[in-house]
Amino acid sequence: MAKKIAAVLANDFEDVEFTEPAKAYKEAGHTVTVIGKTKGAVIKGKHGTEVTADASIDEVKPGDFDALLIAGGYSPDNLRDDDRFVAFTKAFMDDDKGVFAICHGPQLLITAEAIKDRNITGYKSIAVDLKNAGAKYKDEEVVVCHNLVTSRTPDDIPAFNRESLKVLA
Repeated sequence: MAKKIAAVLANDFEDVEFTEPAKAYKEAGHTVTVIGKTKGAVIKGKHGTEVTADASIDEVKPGDFDALLIAGGYSPDNLRDDDRFVAFTKAFMDDDKGVFAICHGPQLLITAEAIKDRNITGYKSIAVDLKNAGAKYKDEEVVVCHNLVTSRTPDDIPAFNRESLKVLA
């Protein structure tokens, strides 16, 4: 059954950490809605990819979606100072919906205070932050903890996509 996936995105996202999972989800029959600060805004990746926000954070509710994608790069850090994105993210974790975070994506989960006692991975520079937030950090290509799927770097995207698609199935 097709699922609705929210992708929260801000400037300086790691291009392939959004484009590759979004492509895999769409090929599997799911829909991906890009959520930015402003509907119609062009969001620019670190390497030149441009994505248009389908909706603003003010127009959506977590209940409208089955899962959440958080790409890495600087996007998660740009989003976590905005309480609307933090609350949106926390709702997915509280409701045990699918949450797919790669590289620096877990920074948004840290700010949402939603990873205590969860198995998780992320880019090595945030490992200490994840541990300090109470998570059980694993240096592995993909870590699945209930409906939370995390990976470290673009190299891990095949495993990240595989496990995310299993959660969506």
